[in-house]
Amino acid sequence: MASRQTARAVLVLLAPFAIQACATKGFVRDQVSIARVESDSALARERDARMQGDTENAARIAALRTDLDSLRTQFGARIAVVEDGIRFAMPVTFGFDDATVGSDDRVMLERFSRVAQRYYPGSTITVEGFADPAGSTQYNLGLSQRRADNVAQTLATLGLNRQQLRTVGYGKTRLIAPTASRDQPGAEKNRRVVFVIETGAAEATTVASLQ
Repeated sequence: MASRQTARAVLVLLAPFAIQACATKGFVRDQVSIARVESDSALARERDARMQGDTENAARIAALRTDLDSLRTQFGARIAVVEDGIRFAMPVTFGFDDATVGSDDRVMLERFSRVAQRYYPGSTITVEGFADPAGSTQYNLGLSQRRADNVAQTLATLGLNRQQLRTVGYGKTRLIAPTASRDQPGAEKNRRVVFVIETGAAEATTVASLQ
């Protein structure tokens, strides 16, 4: 009789621990289930975000191709990939010994400005100015610098952030028509500006694939 009472007492004492153990197992099981659901949900969100990113990137590349083709076909722009950047040779030219931006060139500059704002809002854009071989080296350096400065100012009025723009004058270096100056045929091609957008290697590679 005493042994049965003792066993009953032990069971009574152990019962709360058994109940607690069952509750603990249930809690752990619930937490594992919750964690699995959250993990699956996180993976699904990551997958959806990645797919959306791929779709947006594809749309951006398609739009960029369209805009670059438009610059080529409508304005005769020559677009080339350089180290970590893209060079835009737009047909923006100047009269002899003149640094004035012509009214006819504003349409081209406006289109270039829109492309730069849309695809390269944080990139540095260098405006390179050039001159024909007439005149001294020092004079042409100053003239080509004024051309670059005036084009940069025009781009700023067309919406580009002036802080993005830097200018440099190369004078009569890198001539397209080496012997042409003043009113000789081809001289206007020497009196020009070129734009270089610093994009980084990855973006330059993307543009190269669109050539």
